Amino acid sequence: MHRRLFFLTALTWTAVTASAQAINYDFSSGPAKAGWTKVTPTSAYSDAAGFGFEGAPGVVPTAYAGGVKATAPFFFTFKVPAEGNWRVTVTLGGDPDGPSLTTISAEIRRLMVLHAATKAGETKTVSFLVNTRTPKLPDGRVVRLKPRETQGEAIAWDDKIQLEFNDAHPAIASITAERADNVPTIYLIGDSTMTDQPGMPTTSWGNFLPIFFKNNIVAISNHGESGEAYSAFRGELRLPKLLSVIKPGDWVISQFGHNDEKERERGPEFGAFKNYATEMRNYTKEIREKGAHIILVTPMQRHEFADGKVKNTHDDYPDAVRAVAKELDVPLIDLTLMSDKMMTTLGEKDSWLLFSRGQDATHHDPYGAWELAKCIVQGIKDDHIEPAKWIVDDFVPFDPAKPDPFASFNVPASPRRGPAPGAPGRPGGPGGQRAGQRRGPPAGAPADDPSKPYGN
Repeated sequence: MHRRLFFLTALTWTAVTASAQAINYDFSSGPAKAGWTKVTPTSAYSDAAGFGFEGAPGVVPTAYAGGVKATAPFFFTFKVPAEGNWRVTVTLGGDPDGPSLTTISAEIRRLMVLHAATKAGETKTVSFLVNTRTPKLPDGRVVRLKPRETQGEAIAWDDKIQLEFNDAHPAIASITAERADNVPTIYLIGDSTMTDQPGMPTTSWGNFLPIFFKNNIVAISNHGESGEAYSAFRGELRLPKLLSVIKPGDWVISQFGHNDEKERERGPEFGAFKNYATEMRNYTKEIREKGAHIILVTPMQRHEFADGKVKNTHDDYPDAVRAVAKELDVPLIDLTLMSDKMMTTLGEKDSWLLFSRGQDATHHDPYGAWELAKCIVQGIKDDHIEPAKWIVDDFVPFDPAKPDPFASFNVPASPRRGPAPGAPGRPGGPGGQRAGQRRGPPAGAPADDPSKPYGN
């Protein structure tokens, strides 16, 4: 997303970081309290200031006595002095003229707060953990980022926190951020089907997972990236980066397979029970050596049917995950089986509702990502493992054979947009189709080739 400068504030970033790495922003119309930085609707992001609004031209919140509000999504970005976990606290509402309704996502569409409502004049405080990271490793090496990770996905790897305020009437009065070094973290690793997808409508279960956890107690850090296999994840120094920040008691949820399958063409040493299984064993060993724990996830099914039944396009790769999980006594989430049940219930036609634009056979629509995130959460509960205690108290047991009605899905669509399947470029602008708008493939149109761009 391009940063647009509306004015240059005189406040320097040094002043913001002066108080024990506590960062405080006041959006009200009165003078700022000691230790707080005043923000007005014209405070546009600049590196010199270290904070400000950014986004599409004209999408600027308006002021009221207690803060700022809008009728369209807007973004607020601020620098942080170090990577790691930050506890972000937002005071919502306070608008004397009417109620507010706010949904908050962090960084690349990580859903943190959903439909937080206040009455006219009322305020509400919400708190959640945001994990930040940079490509640097302690030994001086640097993660080999893809071009898109230095452009449209750069906010996942920089020294800033970006918050998206969305919903019918978002209103904010203040934001604070403080270091949270001693909280547990759940790290996600894998490919495009679980990474933080940057642009609508394509969405992964990783985008939505934080909302199902007590995200003011446990941090969710998604290290997944499009195109990754176990071997590439290691070779690009993504695994060393993970191992450099992970600490005892943390958890790693690992879901690879879509791209590992393509490696069979490289030679006889590549295959589900060959390099793929070996890498799972090695990852498990290296993560456990850090005092952390791993959960293995089988890849979800693609949209491919034969004779009215879901066709397994993963060959024996799910079996390899199951076998290694049993061999090493690792918790297993069988997303292959769970997604199969969901698609079977919906049928060949209506199961397209799970997939991006109703035609990408590999990646998912927000509705599909929501259902898959529920599968992951239910799998954790079924495994009776420690992360189950961090699941939100109001999570309703989920049976993938009984998916939620499509019409019940109600998460505001992000203004971040992705390209059409196979199109160059990454997201960056507002507008487009809202989540929840029914769609499907053109009559007689084949599903997208999952090996093409905007695929894995």
